Amino acid sequence: MEYTKEEMMIITASRLLHNGEVCFVGIGLPSTACNLARLTHAPDIVLVYESGTIDTKPAVLPLSIGDDILADTASTVVSVPEIFNYWLQGGKVDVGFLGGAQIDKYGNINSTVIGPYKKPKVRLPGAGGAPEIASNAKKTFVIMKHNSRAFVDKVDFITSAGYLNGGNEREKLGITGEGPQFIITDLGILRPNSETKEFELTAIYPNVTIEEVKAQTGWDLKISENLSIAEEPPLEYLNVLRDLQQRTSIAHSQTQK
Repeated sequence: MEYTKEEMMIITASRLLHNGEVCFVGIGLPSTACNLARLTHAPDIVLVYESGTIDTKPAVLPLSIGDDILADTASTVVSVPEIFNYWLQGGKVDVGFLGGAQIDKYGNINSTVIGPYKKPKVRLPGAGGAPEIASNAKKTFVIMKHNSRAFVDKVDFITSAGYLNGGNEREKLGITGEGPQFIITDLGILRPNSETKEFELTAIYPNVTIEEVKAQTGWDLKISENLSIAEEPPLEYLNVLRDLQQRTSIAHSQTQK
């Protein structure tokens, strides 16, 4: 069955999540991957959104953290201070799932500005809760489309901390979470080197070449000695994902009329 690179990326990301995990979810691609996991192999995953919704089970993908479908389908809704103070900073979140505009070789994410901070070329939507998620979740996953404008040697602004300048700098600063474990893209999967913390290509998608990935990366991307070819998306996952996206499109088009 044919599939797109974006479908491959979302399904690959979803399959990295485990049943029963507590996952703090970002809007967009992270939300799609997390809800796909819930609808397939991880029915008991606990999805938490920044607005305070806990164990939400939306029938369609939310437009924002304030989408009422999140509250309508949640087991409980708490205040924003409680979701950050008690759940996130309290160490109860297993996975923080994030996206961003830029990411660098040490997994630092920029969603603030492109160019100098005081005179940016582009001002981006901003941090939201991402800095706290990246710092306090036990581990972080990042999902982004792979191109040289987004994958840069050094981000213009660190919105959410990865491994900063590499090595044990994150740990020395007392940042509690383990940091980003995966960067899942539409070309493959990157993971941090155990010593330097620089992200390396560890898996590549079918019909994608190493040269293609390196050409779309703004640093001299290292290739893992154990580079693997990722499994093609199972038919079940493709069907569930496409059904979810179709329902979402129909629901939101009706809302906007």
